[in-house]
Amino acid sequence: MTRWSRETLQLEGLPRDLGFRMPAEWEPHRATWVAWPHNLRDWPGKLLPIPWVYAEIVRNLSRAEDVHILVNNAALEKRATGVLRRAGANLSRVHFHHWKTDRVWTRDSGPIFVKRDRLGPRPERLAVTNWKFNAWAKYPDWRHDDQIPGRVADLLHLPQCMPTIATEDGTHRVVLEGGSIDVNGQGTLITTEECLLSEVQQRNPGATREGLEKVMQDYLGVEQVIWLNRGIVGDDTHGHVDDIARFVGPNTIVAAVEPNRRDENHLPLQENLDRLKSARNLQGKPFKVVELPMPEPVIFDKQRLPASYANFYIANSRVLVPTLNHSVDRKALNILADVIPGREVVGIYCGDLIWGLGAVHCMTQQQPEAATES
Repeated sequence: MTRWSRETLQLEGLPRDLGFRMPAEWEPHRATWVAWPHNLRDWPGKLLPIPWVYAEIVRNLSRAEDVHILVNNAALEKRATGVLRRAGANLSRVHFHHWKTDRVWTRDSGPIFVKRDRLGPRPERLAVTNWKFNAWAKYPDWRHDDQIPGRVADLLHLPQCMPTIATEDGTHRVVLEGGSIDVNGQGTLITTEECLLSEVQQRNPGATREGLEKVMQDYLGVEQVIWLNRGIVGDDTHGHVDDIARFVGPNTIVAAVEPNRRDENHLPLQENLDRLKSARNLQGKPFKVVELPMPEPVIFDKQRLPASYANFYIANSRVLVPTLNHSVDRKALNILADVIPGREVVGIYCGDLIWGLGAVHCMTQQQPEAATES
């Protein structure tokens, strides 16, 4: 268990100018960060099974890499340890930290790491980009979650930077959630207009498309941004890309599709598919776009939930994929096994977890392995 003490190191200069880039998710991990569930409001009336879903995810992760778990206090650590032990997790690879969180979606509130492949005269191999988190511009409780990236940077003794953007109203910290972007590690990033450019749940008032692209280039080391249109129905984040399109290789993208023309996801996902097929990589060539079917609609308490097989997580030796006991589950797992070779594809039942409006990718954040001396 680790408590937090501040020893802030600041990155001197823009990450891109210093040779940093955001690595792809399939590149080697040092660890995965998650936060243990505790907020009754996230799963109203259905919190009881959620720790067991987490335990199954941590069990799989702990076979492949270290897992850092944020818990609010010692009592929650004790309960979590008991659940993980009974589930068969490798506790020697699990590390608890007593840091309060508002919610548990560390994909969005956690640090986004960048790394340097060529070290040169400077010693930094890994750094943390500390974006502002404001609960998707929707909820009032976010201040504990907003502190997570800085705490991780201090714990790991990594330099950090806080991305900013200039608008007509002055210079502001940039709001960016990890679930709103996906990268191939070789200069290309995909995101959505609905999330970053819409005035609904507006993250960065006054920011332009060009201004946001420049920020992502400066701080994540990307060279081009592919803009998709909208996310899926029921998405509480208003358009996160990790439910609709994901890189699975430098030139391969899986894109969620809804074949049922009467389904309200059909047209938005078809438009995103068309945009991806029209996009070009940095060499001017088309990407390989693989269609990934959507599950059957998931309705609970008269609310459609944002269920998608695209919300998978690529760990060191396995891929964790949300499943729903639907007839499409096996087809989706087979597609992902074909496009992500060399890793075991594991289905994680998320019929209860999705009531919290997130799934496997939403609750995880990877810490890449630092570059070594060459």
